[in-house]
Amino acid sequence: MINELEIMDLMNNIEYGWLDKDKNKHSIVDESFSNNYILQSPNETITNKIGVCWDQVELERHYFKENACTIKTYFIVHYDGDKCPTHTFLTYEKNNKFYWFEHSWERFKGIHEYNAEGDLLLDIKDKFIKHELNNQYNVENLALYEYEKPKYHISVQEFYNHCENGKYIDFNT
Repeated sequence: MINELEIMDLMNNIEYGWLDKDKNKHSIVDESFSNNYILQSPNETITNKIGVCWDQVELERHYFKENACTIKTYFIVHYDGDKCPTHTFLTYEKNNKFYWFEHSWERFKGIHEYNAEGDLLLDIKDKFIKHELNNQYNVENLALYEYEKPKYHISVQEFYNHCENGKYIDFNT
């Protein structure tokens, strides 16, 4: 069985970025992302050694299936009518503690421990607001969804649709 630290070591072989439909690598998510991105399978992410958080979470899910932990995956988004910043992340529960496993968000890379799942989700929400939205957001446009494993090779819009069909998490409860 593979443990969380070993998973993080394996993830360190993956750089942040994305492949377009023509297999060109991009290190920055720009205007072309929404029309040219396709979600990679875990094996493709391993082979290509690149992936945005969406790809990386699927690779993490793949690695964690050999681990005895209960995992959940989340999609946080701010609908701003333009770029709609997002982040996906994986959490797991172990020994009555909750953990945020983060590889793709460089600023917070690591394994973060919490006493309660709600504390974990609120911490990520606060970090997303501060560091991704620069505290400029509309609370009504901020959403969090727990989502299951998506189909691979789906587009940006298909990935949004998949996540939005997951379980909506109300931050205010």
